[in-house]
Amino acid sequence: MNRSPKSSSSLAMAVSILGHFKRYKMVKYQRSSLSGGDELSDHDQATVAGLPNSQPAAPSSQPTLSGVVRAGNGGNLGRSTMGENNCTKVPDVHYKNSNSNNIKYVRGEMGGAAGKFGGRTLMEKILVVLCVVLLLLVLILAILYAIESQEEFCLTGPCVTIAGSVLSSMDKSVDPCEDFHRYSCGSWIKEHPIPDGQSRWTTFGMIWRENQVVLKQVLEGQLNTTSSAEKKAQNYYVSCVDKEGNVDRLGAQPLIDIINTLGGWNVTGTFNATGYNFSKVFQRMEALYDEKPFFTLMIGGDEKNSSINILQIVEGSILLPDGRYMVNKTEDDSTVAAYFKYMRRITELMGAEGEEVDRQLRNIWDIGVEIANLSLSLDDYENFEDLFNYMTVEEMQIQFPAFNWLEYLNYLFKDTDVQITSKEQIIVFTPKYLAAVSDLVLNTDPVALHNYMVWSLITSYTKYLSQDFQRAEDDLDKEMYGQTTEQPKWRSCITATDDNMGFALGALFVKETFQGKSKERASSMVEEIRSAFKNNLPGLDWMDEETRHAARDKANAILDLIGFPDYILNSKKLDESYGDLEINSTDYFGNNIRINQFHTRQELQELRKRVNRGQWEMTPPQVNAYYSPPKNEIVFPAGVLQAPFYDKDYPRSLNFGGMGVIMGHEITHGFDDSGRKYDKYGNLKQWWNNATIDRFKNQIQCMVDQYAKYDVDGNYIDGKMTLGENIADNGGLKSAYRAYQDWIKEHGEEKPLPALGLSHRQLFFVGFAQVWCSSQTPKEAQLQLITDNHSPARYRVIGTLSNSEDFAEQFNCPVGSPMNPKEKCEVW
Repeated sequence: MNRSPKSSSSLAMAVSILGHFKRYKMVKYQRSSLSGGDELSDHDQATVAGLPNSQPAAPSSQPTLSGVVRAGNGGNLGRSTMGENNCTKVPDVHYKNSNSNNIKYVRGEMGGAAGKFGGRTLMEKILVVLCVVLLLLVLILAILYAIESQEEFCLTGPCVTIAGSVLSSMDKSVDPCEDFHRYSCGSWIKEHPIPDGQSRWTTFGMIWRENQVVLKQVLEGQLNTTSSAEKKAQNYYVSCVDKEGNVDRLGAQPLIDIINTLGGWNVTGTFNATGYNFSKVFQRMEALYDEKPFFTLMIGGDEKNSSINILQIVEGSILLPDGRYMVNKTEDDSTVAAYFKYMRRITELMGAEGEEVDRQLRNIWDIGVEIANLSLSLDDYENFEDLFNYMTVEEMQIQFPAFNWLEYLNYLFKDTDVQITSKEQIIVFTPKYLAAVSDLVLNTDPVALHNYMVWSLITSYTKYLSQDFQRAEDDLDKEMYGQTTEQPKWRSCITATDDNMGFALGALFVKETFQGKSKERASSMVEEIRSAFKNNLPGLDWMDEETRHAARDKANAILDLIGFPDYILNSKKLDESYGDLEINSTDYFGNNIRINQFHTRQELQELRKRVNRGQWEMTPPQVNAYYSPPKNEIVFPAGVLQAPFYDKDYPRSLNFGGMGVIMGHEITHGFDDSGRKYDKYGNLKQWWNNATIDRFKNQIQCMVDQYAKYDVDGNYIDGKMTLGENIADNGGLKSAYRAYQDWIKEHGEEKPLPALGLSHRQLFFVGFAQVWCSSQTPKEAQLQLITDNHSPARYRVIGTLSNSEDFAEQFNCPVGSPMNPKEKCEVW
């Protein structure tokens, strides 16, 4: 039984047709925009640091790129809305720095990139005219219905279009009190098969595809700019697309050349082990090529004094996305077999031959398995504040003797003004792991160690080589994620440009698409959500008054960064931020070497500087958002401030249900199971009393148990791993809905949209659910359960709404129905 108000079937049909037609028109337009006949197929670790202990600091206006493009290598993990695997881009096959694979989605509408009507093809002009005619017919039907029913609807063009879009994604045959995700997204899932080159498809992915077309037009056109940085971004993209065939012509040679600078590799060529110096090779590999095979050294804010940058060491990366794919597995396992096939194919392309190659590859794999086995488990990170170990270089040399620490650090800093002594303090997050790795290095044959390090380097750089290497990666992705075919080259080049030249590309993106007052409107909405969050605090009976007051102070202190850093629209400052970085439009491989070296220098130069709280860790085109605990800041790039999350023409119900919940989500991260351990200045310290902490643990255990009961094809969500994101989803929804109610009190009720048969309070929840319309391959779904700290999209809707009294009230769901269980979990 559908418990929403009755609607006119004829009007619903007309509006739904408009929604379908609008999407058809967009796809046709995109295809006509592409060169070469391409079809339209298809990161948040951050260098985080915060505030001084005394008072909040003002955001720095000094532009810097350190820790931004290199986000996976520098600093502590912030909390993002989407998470590393909720992406339209399959992660790099080597899975290095996987936490920086932030989701990149952008604009819902084509904005200013569509061009003038006169520049369209004949087919496009016909489609535009037909769209106008259909819109007029729908408006006439809507007006006639409104007159007949004597009910006042919003019948403006945007309202009718929005209604059609919302309706076309819904399956109104489903009872919203039984399965609200299917009710809101049922038709969307049926009508949106996973496109080429993808293992997952989401509303975010659709927007990113549209944005890729916008960026393609900009980068392949004539840039009207004086900015050298923007021209470098264009040259980087041109070198990646490589229409002249330089990359394919060179084959494996660029990679072989850099391997030779490290002494060679006996898997594919000559290698003289006599006089081999492990320390020298290890140091050169990181300094020249940003390769970190055993551990990751980074620079970020001291968690206990967040205004100061300090050296930090964490675990290194492993060969596959999770150790469970490697430990206690044989070559009979399909994933392991696929990886060995990948290794053999790559080495063949590099000239390897003979039976000895297989033995050497197995030795590499065995070392990788040992390292995966040494990695900390999720339980080890539960009390992460216990992982902070301050050690001097002198102490590290005693405990981890395989590495010459003082020599290693000074080699890295040799081109800076920084001098490292034996008394330099370093935060070692995982000394147990580092001690075990040190023993592994000391007890492993140097040739085998060298082979493993070189393989680690190879997996980082094959993506910059010829199509043969890309096909080998695509074949592995098919096994790992279940995707079927690869995406066009230009699409991956858009992503690579954003990864490596993201703020220069961001300047072009913002000029092309971002509306002038979007920053101001978004900032106003943040304040409305923040106020709702604070107003909810007095109702939390598990929190004592002193802690409640401190929580209010922390919420007030959260810094919000909206849209983009101002400096990117100042050509002089933008150009200075890219300094002497050289980009050659015919040297893609060399460009990436130089970019890595450039960002290594930038990051190292931050060590003796105070933390820049206003520094961005996401580029403007990304449709994501994040909260940084040590900076106590929330960040919303320009890409996320767009339809279907947010639009100036949308009713407030949809803006609050989409963008508002995202904003509430990020604010709530400041008070989740890990964020609550940081004070308002971003320092890791206990600012709650013990009794409140104990009651908080009881509250969150309810949520751990709730989500652990949800399964995907018989495999269950890890309620503990996903806890922080689930807390943020639930708290964000509640704050956003209460903020919308406050808005109604001040401005009055909105006119209902035609054909939906929904009140705006109901539409708020539909808008929230449609943010999470998605589908994915079975293999991708299982990988997400293992590696992603976000719950699957379906349960981000069901789990959150089944805890909401507001939702149950608006949809009149009986107590005990699936969407209104008797027992509910509430934290914030």
